[in-house]
Amino acid sequence: MRQKISYCILMGIFALTLLSSCNNDQSYADRLNEERNAVNAYLANQRVVMSVPKDSVFEVGENAPFYRVDADGNVFMQVLDAGDRKNDKAKNGEPIYFRYSRYNLATWYADGTWSIYSGNETAMDAMSCSFNYGDYTLPSSSQWGYGLQFPLLFLGVECEVNLVIKSQYGFTNEISYVTPFFYHVRYYHSMI
Repeated sequence: MRQKISYCILMGIFALTLLSSCNNDQSYADRLNEERNAVNAYLANQRVVMSVPKDSVFEVGENAPFYRVDADGNVFMQVLDAGDRKNDKAKNGEPIYFRYSRYNLATWYADGTWSIYSGNETAMDAMSCSFNYGDYTLPSSSQWGYGLQFPLLFLGVECEVNLVIKSQYGFTNEISYVTPFFYHVRYYHSMI
């Protein structure tokens, strides 16, 4: 609970910074509307389930639906590999390593461009990224935002997912851009 309060305070500070940094041409509300439109346009071509299964048994694979994993619709998850949900759950404070690729959904929505925006998934010589599960007090964990940790609430550590994450739950240094991203992520116990 304390970590969530710290995270909410951090998000409030970023929101205030955002409001003071927006240009005169586009309001924050306009940016949020564009973000919502981009996410909705992407998900319109997918099968979407509006809640997580009560038993946390997800449909798995490339044809699996995107599940809305938070009440506000900031994170949607497609499970490609659930890992060992029963015997391999992340523990609070445990270092979790991940490899990812992410794609800018706002650019895709505006002009149809679909290219890797950033990530370390395809460059095996690139260092693995990590966070301490559930600990947003560490900058090394909080920098990735809240959305990348959501899958580990439901899945085993060695899982693979596709995520749609709105800016408020994305990388903390990018919240003010109000840009949604599509992520492909694999999680690990150790650096690979």
